[in-house]
Amino acid sequence: MKKVIIISGPTASGKTKVSLELLQKGKQKNIPFAIVNFDSLLFYNELNIGTAKPTTEELAQFPHHMVNIASITNPLNASDYYKKAIPIIQKLHENNIIPILVGGSGFYLRSLIKGMYKCPTISNELKEKNEILFQKEGIRPFLEILKKNDPYSYKNLHPNDSYRIIRATEFFQTTGTPISTEKSRLDSENPYDFSNGGKQEWKVFHSFLDVPKEQHQIIIEKRTKQMIKQGLIDEVKLILRQGFKGDEKPLQSIGYKETLQFIEGKFDNQDSYIERINISTRQLAKSQRTFFKKVLGKETFNPLVDIEEAVNKMTQFSLE
Repeated sequence: MKKVIIISGPTASGKTKVSLELLQKGKQKNIPFAIVNFDSLLFYNELNIGTAKPTTEELAQFPHHMVNIASITNPLNASDYYKKAIPIIQKLHENNIIPILVGGSGFYLRSLIKGMYKCPTISNELKEKNEILFQKEGIRPFLEILKKNDPYSYKNLHPNDSYRIIRATEFFQTTGTPISTEKSRLDSENPYDFSNGGKQEWKVFHSFLDVPKEQHQIIIEKRTKQMIKQGLIDEVKLILRQGFKGDEKPLQSIGYKETLQFIEGKFDNQDSYIERINISTRQLAKSQRTFFKKVLGKETFNPLVDIEEAVNKMTQFSLE
């Protein structure tokens, strides 16, 4: 079986630091490693400061894949990611290089481990029709379609998640089959069991990094201030000057959405703007923990005290 290492965790949990430590250890031990990113915001060329992307020097020092591969005008979904990342991982294995999957976007990781359900091509005519309907009546008619034809998706999708609700509706309109039925094909076994590589026949070591809540909050607040100091506001202003509208999906992510609102004068002061980023980041970290809590076959490490142990265990796994 081909070996794969996963380094996951909520935002601001030190995944980049741990991965670079492992790469350095691999260099000392002559273990060929390469990072394959599964953090969705690191895909985009235009987003740097607000994504805590590894520095240019760090990216150049060791092999990194699936970083800076797209523009925010062409967002990648999990299916797009799967199609791009799997051939890279296969090529690394062919060259006897161990992939280190690093990130916090759980559904993108899940696509690699468990595979993707078959997704039909949605016609432009249907997309346009639904876009007009959404602009006129909002999400309500789509929810009604799901309630009648795909009650599982209706029950499990948040009413504010218009992207996935419309996607599920279009899937049904195109195939006549609920998207939840197709997804259940992958979920016949525990969909969060990453302890083996599923259909990819990988042998996996999964390091989940987590920081105690109180300490994590301090780290998040410090990182937000650092991003502002590094020029997050200027980064967003530059993106707008380059002709982007601000409604691109990646720009609605945490840090960028609030910065756009700050530039538009929607905060009373900078302190309110910073606090809003902190609150949103804590909420994201909570949802990421909820996702990974379900994941089986992982070892949990506190990166504030356990980095050496985590790196040693991943190194030993690589040498076995």
